[in-house]
Amino acid sequence: MEETKINYQKEQEKLLKKLVESNNKPTLLLHVCCGPCFTYPYEIIKDYFKITIIYNNSNIYPEEEYHRRLNELKGYLKAISADIEVIEFPYDNLTYNKDLEPFADQREGMDRCRLCFRKRLGQAIDYAEEHGFDFVGTVMSISRFKNSQDLNKIGFELSQDKKVQWLPADFKKNGGYEKSLDIVRKYGLYFQHYCGCKFSIRTTKVEL
Repeated sequence: MEETKINYQKEQEKLLKKLVESNNKPTLLLHVCCGPCFTYPYEIIKDYFKITIIYNNSNIYPEEEYHRRLNELKGYLKAISADIEVIEFPYDNLTYNKDLEPFADQREGMDRCRLCFRKRLGQAIDYAEEHGFDFVGTVMSISRFKNSQDLNKIGFELSQDKKVQWLPADFKKNGGYEKSLDIVRKYGLYFQHYCGCKFSIRTTKVEL
């Protein structure tokens, strides 16, 4: 029997409303995979949280691409005058891929991707708890290639017994993906043409 899908964008709206009513602005550790994916999600949540970014993306291949995406993110933060700390984890693609290799031949969006989500989000959630953050979340649901049901299910599961709350999100809802592209064009951001890992490199170009 197919599981009932949850509208995580609506769940986020409910949460943000509660924060406004409580006059509370909690801390949020936000996992970010690249500058373009950060753009529109930031516009939605910036007034509700004290945000810190975690960049733990050893899945990205090759290393030059990893640094290019990180530098583009930092450049965008500077362009919009956002004083946000970026916590960088050491890059170790070789070790990271050992768990993913058995699923190398899968198409994007299957078990390999779910495992990749679990690895990065688990690391972010552990860091958030260890450093006393109130919330933890990710911008990845802005992508049309990312399954928001998988992302949120994993996020809620991994944070269930932690002292940190998962931020539900489906940032692509209500034209979010298209709005992110508008921001990318406005600032001339580098827009990558594949998810990041060496298994997802596509030969077809994703046009803006």
